[in-house]
Amino acid sequence: MARLFIAVWPPAAVIRDLTELRSNERGLKFVRPENWHITLRFFGRAEASEVTEALSDTSFGSARAELGPVEILAARALVVRVHGLDALAALVTERTRKIGDPPRRTFIGHLTLAYLEKYVPPTAAATLGPPVTSAFDVEQISLVVSRVDSASAKYETIRTWPVGR
Repeated sequence: MARLFIAVWPPAAVIRDLTELRSNERGLKFVRPENWHITLRFFGRAEASEVTEALSDTSFGSARAELGPVEILAARALVVRVHGLDALAALVTERTRKIGDPPRRTFIGHLTLAYLEKYVPPTAAATLGPPVTSAFDVEQISLVVSRVDSASAKYETIRTWPVGR
């Protein structure tokens, strides 16, 4: 069994825009841009074959991800909120409900930019530059395996499904 999740990877243009938000703000540990994603469903430890089978005959309607604003989520992460993916996340969750860890609370679309350390100035989100207002059409969703070591997380896409086709 592997640590798995279903994700939407933002396109290169969005990654470039978000990279401009990175700062040397004290108290923030930024996630590497190649790891930026929107998690639709986290499974924890699960079998990839079960997820693949559960989603194999699923038709995913079109979805448009709209990013913004930057905010602090659950007092532990600096995130960019992502709107427009609720129906996609709900469909994935419905089809995979019995796989892996039980689905967590209601989907909150977000992309984690950084994790908060002990001290974070209350103005941290406001000091990162211009507001985020990017958007993109989702072309696919990905089954991703997460390998975590003491240095960082490494993500590998092992299967994709088209969206909006």
